[in-house]
Amino acid sequence: MSQDRLSEFVSSQATELGVPGVAVGVLLEGREMYASHGVTSLANPSPVDENTLFPVASVSKTFTATALMRLVAEGKVDLDAPVRHYVPELRLADERAAERITVLNLLNHTAGLDWNLIDDGKGDRSLAGLVEKLPVLPLIAPPGARASYSQAGYNLAGRIVEKVTGLPFEQAMASLVLEPVGLTDTVYGLAEAMVRKFAVGYNRADDGELRVARPWNAFKEGARGDNPGGGLASSVSDLLRWARFQLGDGDGVLPAAELHRMRERTVALRGSTLGEGFGICWFLHDFGGLQGIGHGGSGNGQFAELLIVPERDFAVVSLANLGPDGYPFNQSVVRWALERYLGVTEKPAQPLPYDAARAREVVGRYEIDAMNLDIAVDGARLTLGVGIKPELREASDEEMPPDHPAAAIGFLPGDGDEYVITEGGLEGQRGYFSRAADGAITGVDIAGRLFSRVAPAS
Repeated sequence: MSQDRLSEFVSSQATELGVPGVAVGVLLEGREMYASHGVTSLANPSPVDENTLFPVASVSKTFTATALMRLVAEGKVDLDAPVRHYVPELRLADERAAERITVLNLLNHTAGLDWNLIDDGKGDRSLAGLVEKLPVLPLIAPPGARASYSQAGYNLAGRIVEKVTGLPFEQAMASLVLEPVGLTDTVYGLAEAMVRKFAVGYNRADDGELRVARPWNAFKEGARGDNPGGGLASSVSDLLRWARFQLGDGDGVLPAAELHRMRERTVALRGSTLGEGFGICWFLHDFGGLQGIGHGGSGNGQFAELLIVPERDFAVVSLANLGPDGYPFNQSVVRWALERYLGVTEKPAQPLPYDAARAREVVGRYEIDAMNLDIAVDGARLTLGVGIKPELREASDEEMPPDHPAAAIGFLPGDGDEYVITEGGLEGQRGYFSRAADGAITGVDIAGRLFSRVAPAS
Protein backbone atom coordinates (compact mmCIF):
# COMPACT_ATOMS: atom_id res chain seq x y z
CA MET A 1 0.00 0.00 0.00
CA SER A 2 1.34 3.40 -0.98
CA GLN A 3 0.20 6.45 0.97
CA ASP A 4 1.92 8.78 -1.49
CA ARG A 5 0.17 7.39 -4.56
CA LEU A 6 -3.22 7.54 -2.90
CA SER A 7 -2.61 11.14 -1.81
CA GLU A 8 -1.39 12.09 -5.29
CA PHE A 9 -4.47 10.61 -6.96
CA VAL A 10 -6.90 12.19 -4.49
CA SER A 11 -5.32 15.63 -4.80
CA SER A 12 -5.16 15.40 -8.60
CA GLN A 13 -8.82 14.40 -8.95
CA ALA A 14 -10.08 16.96 -6.45
CA THR A 15 -8.12 19.70 -8.21
CA GLU A 16 -9.31 18.65 -11.66
CA LEU A 17 -12.96 18.64 -10.56
CA GLY A 18 -12.65 21.72 -8.38
CA VAL A 19 -13.94 20.07 -5.20
CA PRO A 20 -13.19 22.30 -2.17
CA GLY A 21 -12.67 19.47 0.32
CA VAL A 22 -12.39 15.69 0.16
CA ALA A 23 -11.45 12.87 2.52
CA VAL A 24 -10.64 9.29 1.52
CA GLY A 25 -9.85 6.17 3.51
CA VAL A 26 -8.73 2.70 2.45
CA LEU A 27 -8.68 -0.49 4.53
CA LEU A 28 -6.71 -3.46 3.21
CA GLU A 29 -5.91 -6.57 5.23
CA GLY A 30 -6.16 -4.72 8.52
CA ARG A 31 -4.11 -1.66 7.50
CA GLU A 32 -5.60 1.80 7.08
CA MET A 33 -4.57 4.67 4.81
CA TYR A 34 -5.99 8.15 4.63
CA ALA A 35 -5.75 10.95 2.10
CA SER A 36 -7.36 14.38 2.28
CA HIS A 37 -7.31 17.49 0.13
CA GLY A 38 -8.66 20.99 0.45
CA VAL A 39 -10.55 22.80 3.15
CA THR A 40 -13.72 22.52 5.20
CA SER A 41 -14.95 25.97 4.13
CA LEU A 42 -13.82 28.47 1.51
CA ALA A 43 -14.84 31.36 3.76
CA ASN A 44 -13.22 29.98 6.92
CA PRO A 45 -10.66 27.48 5.65
CA SER A 46 -9.42 24.64 7.81
CA PRO A 47 -7.65 21.61 6.30
CA VAL A 48 -9.83 18.55 5.80
CA ASP A 49 -8.52 15.43 7.54
CA GLU A 50 -9.71 11.93 8.38
CA ASN A 51 -11.65 13.24 11.38
CA THR A 52 -13.62 15.91 9.49
CA LEU A 53 -17.37 15.33 9.53
CA PHE A 54 -19.34 15.21 6.29
CA PRO A 55 -23.07 14.47 6.00
CA VAL A 56 -23.20 10.90 4.67
CA ALA A 57 -26.84 11.02 3.53
CA SER A 58 -28.11 7.56 2.53
CA VAL A 59 -25.07 5.72 3.88
CA SER A 60 -27.07 6.28 7.10
CA LYS A 61 -29.38 3.49 5.97
CA THR A 62 -26.68 0.88 6.64
CA PHE A 63 -26.70 1.90 10.31
CA THR A 64 -30.50 1.80 10.57
CA ALA A 65 -30.61 -1.65 8.97
CA THR A 66 -27.87 -3.00 11.25
CA ALA A 67 -29.73 -1.73 14.32
CA LEU A 68 -32.86 -3.54 13.15
CA MET A 69 -30.84 -6.71 12.60
CA ARG A 70 -29.68 -6.47 16.21
CA LEU A 71 -33.33 -6.31 17.26
CA VAL A 72 -33.98 -9.33 15.02
CA ALA A 73 -31.15 -11.22 16.73
CA GLU A 74 -32.63 -10.33 20.13
CA GLY A 75 -36.01 -11.72 19.07
CA LYS A 76 -37.71 -8.33 19.24
CA VAL A 77 -38.33 -7.94 15.49
CA ASP A 78 -39.25 -10.50 12.82
CA LEU A 79 -38.18 -9.57 9.29
CA ASP A 80 -41.17 -11.39 7.82
CA ALA A 81 -43.71 -9.79 10.13
CA PRO A 82 -46.03 -7.09 8.82
CA VAL A 83 -44.89 -3.58 9.68
CA ARG A 84 -48.28 -3.06 11.33
CA HIS A 85 -47.28 -5.56 13.99
CA TYR A 86 -44.91 -2.90 15.28
CA VAL A 87 -46.56 0.27 13.95
CA PRO A 88 -50.29 -0.53 14.18
CA GLU A 89 -51.28 3.02 13.23
CA LEU A 90 -49.76 2.63 9.75
CA ARG A 91 -52.10 3.73 6.97
CA LEU A 92 -51.27 3.95 3.26
CA ALA A 93 -53.02 4.96 0.07
CA ASP A 94 -53.85 1.27 -0.43
CA GLU A 95 -55.17 -0.62 2.60
CA ARG A 96 -54.10 -4.02 1.26
CA ALA A 97 -50.54 -2.77 0.89
CA ALA A 98 -50.59 -1.40 4.44
CA GLU A 99 -51.59 -4.85 5.69
CA ARG A 100 -48.98 -6.73 3.67
CA ILE A 101 -45.76 -4.72 3.85
CA THR A 102 -43.15 -6.51 5.94
CA VAL A 103 -40.06 -5.28 7.74
CA LEU A 104 -37.87 -6.92 5.07
CA ASN A 105 -39.81 -5.08 2.34
CA LEU A 106 -38.65 -1.83 3.93
CA LEU A 107 -35.03 -2.94 4.27
CA ASN A 108 -34.63 -4.18 0.67
CA HIS A 109 -36.77 -1.46 -0.94
CA THR A 110 -39.53 -3.78 -2.13
CA ALA A 111 -42.39 -2.18 -0.18
CA GLY A 112 -43.76 -0.45 -3.27
CA LEU A 113 -43.49 2.99 -1.65
CA ASP A 114 -42.55 6.01 -3.74
CA TRP A 115 -39.28 7.84 -3.01
CA ASN A 116 -40.31 10.06 -0.11
CA LEU A 117 -42.78 12.47 1.41
CA ILE A 118 -42.19 16.11 0.54
CA ASP A 119 -41.17 18.05 3.65
CA ASP A 120 -43.37 21.14 3.66
CA GLY A 121 -41.85 22.40 6.90
CA LYS A 122 -45.21 22.23 8.63
CA GLY A 123 -46.83 20.04 11.24
CA ASP A 124 -45.15 17.23 13.15
CA ARG A 125 -41.78 16.51 11.47
CA SER A 126 -40.89 13.58 13.75
CA LEU A 127 -41.05 9.94 12.69
CA ALA A 128 -44.50 9.66 14.25
CA GLY A 129 -45.57 12.66 12.20
CA LEU A 130 -44.16 11.06 9.07
CA VAL A 131 -46.27 7.94 9.62
CA GLU A 132 -49.37 10.12 9.93
CA LYS A 133 -48.65 11.64 6.50
CA LEU A 134 -47.90 8.36 4.68
CA PRO A 135 -51.44 7.93 3.25
CA VAL A 136 -50.64 10.69 0.72
CA LEU A 137 -47.47 8.94 -0.54
CA PRO A 138 -48.00 7.25 -3.93
CA LEU A 139 -47.55 3.50 -4.25
CA ILE A 140 -45.67 2.35 -7.33
CA ALA A 141 -46.14 -1.43 -7.05
CA PRO A 142 -47.63 -4.11 -4.78
CA PRO A 143 -45.38 -5.11 -1.85
CA GLY A 144 -42.65 -7.49 -2.97
CA ALA A 145 -43.28 -7.01 -6.69
CA ARG A 146 -40.13 -5.03 -7.49
CA ALA A 147 -37.32 -3.02 -5.95
CA SER A 148 -37.50 0.77 -6.00
CA TYR A 149 -35.32 2.81 -3.69
CA SER A 150 -37.42 4.54 -1.02
CA GLN A 151 -36.34 7.03 1.61
CA ALA A 152 -39.81 6.88 3.12
CA GLY A 153 -39.45 3.12 3.62
CA TYR A 154 -36.31 3.59 5.71
CA ASN A 155 -37.85 6.37 7.74
CA LEU A 156 -40.75 4.04 8.48
CA ALA A 157 -38.19 1.41 9.52
CA GLY A 158 -36.82 3.99 11.95
CA ARG A 159 -40.26 4.28 13.49
CA ILE A 160 -40.17 0.51 14.11
CA VAL A 161 -36.91 1.04 16.05
CA GLU A 162 -38.61 3.70 18.17
CA LYS A 163 -41.70 1.59 18.87
CA VAL A 164 -39.76 -1.56 19.77
CA THR A 165 -37.17 0.14 21.99
CA GLY A 166 -39.41 2.81 23.49
CA LEU A 167 -36.67 5.37 22.81
CA PRO A 168 -36.35 8.29 20.40
CA PHE A 169 -34.69 7.00 17.24
CA GLU A 170 -31.40 8.80 17.79
CA GLN A 171 -31.05 7.52 21.36
CA ALA A 172 -31.93 4.01 20.26
CA MET A 173 -29.29 4.12 17.52
CA ALA A 174 -26.65 5.30 19.97
CA SER A 175 -27.47 2.41 22.32
CA LEU A 176 -27.88 -0.30 19.67
CA VAL A 177 -25.01 0.50 17.31
CA LEU A 178 -23.05 3.75 17.56
CA GLU A 179 -21.74 3.43 21.11
CA PRO A 180 -21.03 -0.34 21.08
CA VAL A 181 -19.04 -0.02 17.84
CA GLY A 182 -17.13 2.99 19.18
CA LEU A 183 -18.30 5.50 16.57
CA THR A 184 -17.70 8.67 18.57
CA ASP A 185 -17.81 10.97 15.52
CA THR A 186 -20.92 9.54 13.87
CA VAL A 187 -23.79 11.75 14.94
CA TYR A 188 -27.31 12.97 14.26
CA GLY A 189 -28.25 16.62 14.37
CA LEU A 190 -26.64 20.02 14.23
CA ALA A 191 -25.99 20.20 17.95
CA GLU A 192 -23.55 17.27 17.76
CA ALA A 193 -22.02 18.08 14.37
CA MET A 194 -21.29 21.72 15.10
CA VAL A 195 -18.97 20.96 18.03
CA ARG A 196 -16.69 18.96 15.72
CA LYS A 197 -14.72 19.86 12.60
CA PHE A 198 -17.16 19.63 9.69
CA ALA A 199 -17.19 20.28 5.95
CA VAL A 200 -19.46 22.94 4.48
CA GLY A 201 -21.30 21.81 1.33
CA TYR A 202 -21.19 23.66 -1.99
CA ASN A 203 -23.07 23.59 -5.28
CA ARG A 204 -21.66 24.74 -8.60
CA ALA A 205 -23.96 27.34 -10.18
CA ASP A 206 -24.53 27.70 -13.93
CA ASP A 207 -21.86 30.43 -14.05
CA GLY A 208 -19.32 28.08 -12.44
CA GLU A 209 -19.33 29.87 -9.09
CA LEU A 210 -19.37 27.73 -5.95
CA ARG A 211 -22.21 28.62 -3.62
CA VAL A 212 -22.75 27.41 -0.07
CA ALA A 213 -25.39 24.69 0.16
CA ARG A 214 -28.09 25.62 2.67
CA PRO A 215 -29.37 23.98 4.80
CA TRP A 216 -26.50 21.73 5.82
CA ASN A 217 -27.70 18.47 4.24
CA ALA A 218 -30.81 17.09 5.98
CA PHE A 219 -30.16 18.84 9.29
CA LYS A 220 -33.15 21.17 9.16
CA GLU A 221 -34.41 22.77 12.33
CA GLY A 222 -37.07 20.58 13.93
CA ALA A 223 -36.95 17.92 11.20
CA ARG A 224 -36.10 14.43 12.47
CA GLY A 225 -38.30 12.42 10.15
CA ASP A 226 -35.51 11.78 7.64
CA ASN A 227 -32.83 10.70 10.12
CA PRO A 228 -33.18 6.91 9.59
CA GLY A 229 -32.81 7.28 5.82
CA GLY A 230 -30.18 9.98 5.67
CA GLY A 231 -29.49 11.99 8.82
CA LEU A 232 -26.00 10.96 9.93
CA ALA A 233 -22.78 12.90 9.70
CA SER A 234 -19.52 10.98 10.02
CA SER A 235 -15.82 11.01 9.25
CA VAL A 236 -13.65 8.82 7.04
CA SER A 237 -12.00 7.46 10.18
CA ASP A 238 -15.32 6.43 11.73
CA LEU A 239 -16.60 4.98 8.45
CA LEU A 240 -13.52 2.73 8.19
CA ARG A 241 -14.24 1.62 11.76
CA TRP A 242 -17.80 0.89 10.56
CA ALA A 243 -16.37 -1.13 7.67
CA ARG A 244 -14.17 -3.10 10.10
CA PHE A 245 -17.28 -3.90 12.14
CA GLN A 246 -19.15 -5.10 9.03
CA LEU A 247 -16.16 -7.31 8.15
CA GLY A 248 -15.99 -8.79 11.65
CA ASP A 249 -18.02 -11.17 13.77
CA GLY A 250 -20.46 -8.69 15.28
CA ASP A 251 -18.21 -7.67 18.22
CA GLY A 252 -20.85 -8.69 20.74
CA VAL A 253 -23.39 -6.33 19.17
CA LEU A 254 -25.13 -9.07 17.21
CA PRO A 255 -24.23 -12.60 16.08
CA ALA A 256 -21.99 -12.87 13.04
CA ALA A 257 -24.64 -14.91 11.22
CA GLU A 258 -27.16 -12.06 11.47
CA LEU A 259 -24.58 -9.46 10.49
CA HIS A 260 -23.39 -11.42 7.47
CA ARG A 261 -26.98 -12.22 6.49
CA MET A 262 -27.17 -8.60 5.37
CA ARG A 263 -24.80 -9.48 2.48
CA GLU A 264 -27.05 -12.20 1.07
CA ARG A 265 -29.13 -11.30 -1.98
CA THR A 266 -32.80 -10.76 -1.29
CA VAL A 267 -33.81 -9.22 -4.63
CA ALA A 268 -32.14 -8.66 -7.99
CA LEU A 269 -31.56 -5.27 -9.59
CA ARG A 270 -31.64 -4.73 -13.31
CA GLY A 271 -29.42 -2.40 -15.31
CA SER A 272 -28.23 -0.43 -12.30
CA THR A 273 -24.87 1.20 -11.66
CA LEU A 274 -25.61 0.79 -7.96
CA GLY A 275 -25.29 -2.99 -8.03
CA GLU A 276 -26.70 -6.30 -9.17
CA GLY A 277 -29.04 -6.72 -6.23
CA PHE A 278 -30.00 -5.80 -2.69
CA GLY A 279 -29.07 -7.73 0.40
CA ILE A 280 -30.54 -6.29 3.55
CA CYS A 281 -29.88 -2.63 2.77
CA TRP A 282 -26.53 -3.21 1.05
CA PHE A 283 -26.17 -2.90 -2.70
CA LEU A 284 -24.43 -6.06 -3.93
CA HIS A 285 -21.67 -5.99 -6.54
CA ASP A 286 -19.87 -8.69 -8.50
CA PHE A 287 -16.30 -7.71 -9.35
CA GLY A 288 -15.27 -10.62 -11.53
CA GLY A 289 -16.15 -13.17 -8.88
CA LEU A 290 -15.36 -10.95 -5.89
CA GLN A 291 -18.45 -9.91 -3.94
CA GLY A 292 -18.70 -6.30 -2.88
CA ILE A 293 -21.25 -4.59 -0.67
CA GLY A 294 -21.70 -0.86 -0.70
CA HIS A 295 -23.85 2.20 -0.30
CA GLY A 296 -23.66 5.77 -1.48
CA GLY A 297 -25.21 8.97 -0.29
CA SER A 298 -26.04 12.30 -1.90
CA GLY A 299 -27.23 15.41 -0.12
CA ASN A 300 -27.29 19.13 -0.75
CA GLY A 301 -23.71 19.80 -1.88
CA GLN A 302 -22.39 16.61 -0.23
CA PHE A 303 -21.58 13.12 -1.57
CA ALA A 304 -20.47 9.95 0.20
CA GLU A 305 -19.43 6.49 -0.95
CA LEU A 306 -18.65 3.32 1.02
CA LEU A 307 -17.60 0.03 -0.58
CA ILE A 308 -16.54 -3.16 1.20
CA VAL A 309 -15.09 -6.36 -0.33
CA PRO A 310 -15.28 -8.93 2.50
CA GLU A 311 -13.22 -11.66 0.83
CA ARG A 312 -10.21 -9.33 0.59
CA ASP A 313 -10.72 -7.54 3.93
CA PHE A 314 -10.97 -4.35 1.89
CA ALA A 315 -12.94 -1.13 2.15
CA VAL A 316 -12.80 2.29 0.58
CA VAL A 317 -14.57 5.44 1.78
CA SER A 318 -14.77 8.70 -0.16
CA LEU A 319 -16.40 11.95 0.98
CA ALA A 320 -16.65 15.17 -1.03
CA ASN A 321 -18.36 18.52 -0.47
CA LEU A 322 -19.40 19.73 -3.92
CA GLY A 323 -22.47 19.08 -6.06
CA PRO A 324 -22.62 17.68 -8.61
CA ASP A 325 -18.87 17.09 -9.00
CA GLY A 326 -18.51 15.22 -5.71
CA TYR A 327 -20.26 12.25 -7.30
CA PRO A 328 -17.75 11.68 -10.15
CA PHE A 329 -14.92 12.35 -7.70
CA ASN A 330 -16.09 9.58 -5.38
CA GLN A 331 -16.67 7.18 -8.27
CA SER A 332 -13.18 7.80 -9.61
CA VAL A 333 -11.67 7.10 -6.17
CA VAL A 334 -13.55 3.80 -5.86
CA ARG A 335 -12.51 2.70 -9.36
CA TRP A 336 -8.88 3.65 -8.73
CA ALA A 337 -8.77 1.85 -5.37
CA LEU A 338 -10.32 -1.32 -6.80
CA GLU A 339 -7.80 -1.41 -9.60
CA ARG A 340 -4.79 -0.37 -7.52
CA TYR A 341 -5.32 -2.64 -4.51
CA LEU A 342 -7.45 -5.53 -5.80
CA GLY A 343 -6.60 -5.63 -9.49
CA VAL A 344 -10.26 -5.11 -10.41
CA THR A 345 -10.80 -3.06 -13.56
CA GLU A 346 -14.32 -1.97 -14.39
CA LYS A 347 -14.88 -1.30 -18.06
CA PRO A 348 -17.29 1.55 -18.83
CA ALA A 349 -20.54 0.58 -20.56
CA GLN A 350 -20.43 1.18 -24.31
CA PRO A 351 -23.69 2.52 -25.80
CA LEU A 352 -25.01 1.66 -29.24
CA PRO A 353 -25.16 4.27 -32.04
CA TYR A 354 -28.11 6.65 -31.94
CA ASP A 355 -31.35 5.06 -33.16
CA ALA A 356 -34.05 7.64 -33.99
CA ALA A 357 -36.95 5.16 -33.83
CA ARG A 358 -35.98 3.85 -30.41
CA ALA A 359 -35.39 7.37 -29.18
CA ARG A 360 -38.86 8.52 -30.21
CA GLU A 361 -40.38 5.64 -28.27
CA VAL A 362 -39.03 6.80 -24.90
CA VAL A 363 -39.12 10.61 -25.09
CA GLY A 364 -41.45 12.32 -22.65
CA ARG A 365 -41.78 13.38 -19.04
CA TYR A 366 -41.38 11.03 -16.07
CA GLU A 367 -41.74 11.90 -12.38
CA ILE A 368 -41.55 10.93 -8.75
CA ASP A 369 -43.06 12.94 -5.91
CA ALA A 370 -40.40 15.67 -5.86
CA MET A 371 -38.66 15.52 -9.24
CA ASN A 372 -39.29 15.61 -12.96
CA LEU A 373 -37.22 13.66 -15.44
CA ASP A 374 -37.32 14.65 -19.10
CA ILE A 375 -36.18 12.45 -21.99
CA ALA A 376 -35.82 14.40 -25.23
CA VAL A 377 -34.22 14.30 -28.65
CA ASP A 378 -31.57 16.95 -29.25
CA GLY A 379 -30.47 16.70 -32.85
CA ALA A 380 -29.02 13.25 -33.34
CA ARG A 381 -28.80 12.32 -29.68
CA LEU A 382 -31.11 11.30 -26.84
CA THR A 383 -30.87 13.33 -23.62
CA LEU A 384 -31.95 12.99 -19.99
CA GLY A 385 -32.45 15.88 -17.60
CA VAL A 386 -33.66 15.59 -14.03
CA GLY A 387 -34.50 18.19 -11.42
CA ILE A 388 -36.67 19.29 -8.54
CA LYS A 389 -40.20 20.28 -9.53
CA PRO A 390 -40.43 24.06 -10.05
CA GLU A 391 -43.48 24.38 -7.82
CA LEU A 392 -41.51 22.88 -4.93
CA ARG A 393 -38.67 25.34 -5.43
CA GLU A 394 -41.13 28.22 -5.46
CA ALA A 395 -42.94 27.03 -2.33
CA SER A 396 -39.81 26.34 -0.29
CA ASP A 397 -38.05 28.98 1.78
CA GLU A 398 -34.86 26.86 1.69
CA GLU A 399 -32.26 26.57 -1.05
CA MET A 400 -32.28 23.30 -3.00
CA PRO A 401 -29.59 21.53 -5.04
CA PRO A 402 -29.32 22.56 -8.70
CA ASP A 403 -30.94 20.43 -11.38
CA HIS A 404 -29.01 18.07 -13.62
CA PRO A 405 -29.32 19.62 -17.11
CA ALA A 406 -30.02 17.56 -20.21
CA ALA A 407 -27.14 15.14 -20.84
CA ALA A 408 -26.64 12.56 -23.57
CA ILE A 409 -27.69 8.97 -22.96
CA GLY A 410 -27.30 5.88 -25.12
CA PHE A 411 -29.03 2.51 -25.29
CA LEU A 412 -26.97 -0.52 -24.30
CA PRO A 413 -26.72 -3.84 -26.14
CA GLY A 414 -29.30 -6.42 -25.09
CA ASP A 415 -33.05 -6.09 -24.98
CA GLY A 416 -32.89 -2.42 -25.96
CA ASP A 417 -34.39 -0.98 -22.77
CA GLU A 418 -31.20 -0.41 -20.76
CA TYR A 419 -29.25 2.85 -21.10
CA VAL A 420 -26.19 4.70 -19.81
CA ILE A 421 -25.66 8.44 -19.25
CA THR A 422 -22.56 9.47 -21.17
CA GLU A 423 -21.81 13.01 -19.93
CA GLY A 424 -22.44 15.52 -17.15
CA GLY A 425 -22.67 15.10 -13.40
CA LEU A 426 -24.41 11.72 -13.71
CA GLU A 427 -22.00 10.29 -16.28
CA GLY A 428 -21.78 6.51 -16.01
CA GLN A 429 -25.15 6.06 -14.31
CA ARG A 430 -27.13 3.21 -15.82
CA GLY A 431 -30.84 2.45 -15.80
CA TYR A 432 -33.66 0.97 -17.84
CA PHE A 433 -37.12 1.69 -19.21
CA SER A 434 -40.11 -0.26 -17.88
CA ARG A 435 -42.90 -1.57 -20.12
CA ALA A 436 -46.50 -2.57 -19.62
CA ALA A 437 -47.84 -5.94 -20.81
CA ASP A 438 -48.70 -4.38 -24.17
CA GLY A 439 -45.12 -3.14 -24.61
CA ALA A 440 -45.81 0.53 -23.90
CA ILE A 441 -43.14 2.46 -21.99
CA THR A 442 -44.44 3.18 -18.46
CA GLY A 443 -41.42 4.36 -16.50
CA VAL A 444 -37.68 4.81 -16.26
CA ASP A 445 -35.34 3.67 -13.50
CA ILE A 446 -32.40 5.83 -12.46
CA ALA A 447 -30.34 5.53 -9.27
CA GLY A 448 -32.59 2.65 -8.20
CA ARG A 449 -35.75 4.78 -8.32
CA LEU A 450 -38.70 4.34 -10.63
CA PHE A 451 -39.92 7.50 -12.35
CA SER A 452 -43.40 6.95 -13.79
CA ARG A 453 -44.21 8.23 -17.26
CA VAL A 454 -46.75 11.04 -17.13
CA ALA A 455 -46.45 12.74 -20.54
CA PRO A 456 -45.30 10.75 -23.58
CA ALA A 457 -44.17 12.80 -26.52
CA SER A 458 -46.92 13.62 -29.00
